[in-house]
Amino acid sequence: MKEKVVLAYSGGLDTTAIIPWLKENYDYDVICCCIDVGQGNELDGLEERAKLSGAEKLYVLDVVDEFCDEYVVPCVQANAVYENKYLLGTSMARPLIAKKLVEVARKEGAVAICHGATGKGNDQVRFELGIKALAPDLKIIAPWRCNETWGMSSREEEIEYCKQHGIDLPFSADSSYSRDRNLWHISHEGLELEDPAQAPNYDHLLVLGVTPEKAPEEGEVISLTFEKGVPVAINGEKKKVSDIVKELNALGGKHGIGICDIVENRVVGMKSRGVYETPGGTILIEAHQQLEELVLDRDTMAFKKTIDNRFADLVYEGKWFTPLSDALQAFITSTQEYITGEVKMKLYKGNIIKQGTTSPYSLYNESIASFTTGDLYDHHDAEGFINLFGLSLKVRAMKMAEIEKNQ
Repeated sequence: MKEKVVLAYSGGLDTTAIIPWLKENYDYDVICCCIDVGQGNELDGLEERAKLSGAEKLYVLDVVDEFCDEYVVPCVQANAVYENKYLLGTSMARPLIAKKLVEVARKEGAVAICHGATGKGNDQVRFELGIKALAPDLKIIAPWRCNETWGMSSREEEIEYCKQHGIDLPFSADSSYSRDRNLWHISHEGLELEDPAQAPNYDHLLVLGVTPEKAPEEGEVISLTFEKGVPVAINGEKKKVSDIVKELNALGGKHGIGICDIVENRVVGMKSRGVYETPGGTILIEAHQQLEELVLDRDTMAFKKTIDNRFADLVYEGKWFTPLSDALQAFITSTQEYITGEVKMKLYKGNIIKQGTTSPYSLYNESIASFTTGDLYDHHDAEGFINLFGLSLKVRAMKMAEIEKNQ
């Protein structure tokens, strides 16, 4: 019997061409594995396509709820944003995909895992770190880095290669945006986006929504309910996380929310320009932050920002299955014990406008915060506090004045 390789399979031209390439160069039986993290109709017709391309078997694994509950939720609780803009849509899905590839490889007794990520991007790092952490014994094959045997650099060449191997599928040679989609977001790279001086052609580009200019003239008020940092209801109706994300994507897209044009620093060292659509995620993280600012104490909130940023970096770099990631998630989870309440927001032309936040654990005390104050706060107490809080400043200023006088 031939040895087996598990191929991370999308059904696109790249991974279709990889099937005969693997058989030709490694003499493996190819087991295709498509991980459904919410790609939608991209999964249509995959089984027939995989078999026509020479695969022995195809797994299509629906992990949408696992993706939302075990990867999206921790990132929401961490308010995880990379370089102040990117909500990590592709990044947070890669460790789960790697995990499932390993599970299929173990089930099939495969000796290797193959992915179609290029040698310039982040995904090769994310896939391979996940595989190394979970199955260090498995061989990893990355065709785009195999210069001597891959040898294809364009869609036209890949289509011709497929035809030479008896695979005549309706792939188009026309280049379009390079996209990655899951339930959380869709990313766009290529074409005019490769020039940072060019404005995105949003009419051609957007998939999940519209620009703020094309959003309705009237805003829409919604509410989100959280329990221990987990979204559990939208507009008072309890739903699982995946359904909340779907509904928020529709609402956010309608109102032009969550469009991000960024030049980011890739893990491999280069800068890359892309446009991300994350309508539902943008709303969720904003709502979560509004609830945290009401409930978390000052010291915890300040320190958590540092942890949140470090965790976002780890997710971007593909270091989900690491001791540091586990430790940071443990801290973040502990801070969510009282992040329970309701957040109301108005969605209007790309904006998320506060409409009121409530929580049984709110630390906001009107008796203290109002100008009249009450028994808990005496204005005169501030004088002694300021004297002590500013003592080091005053001592230094006195010393500097003494030095200047002596000179």
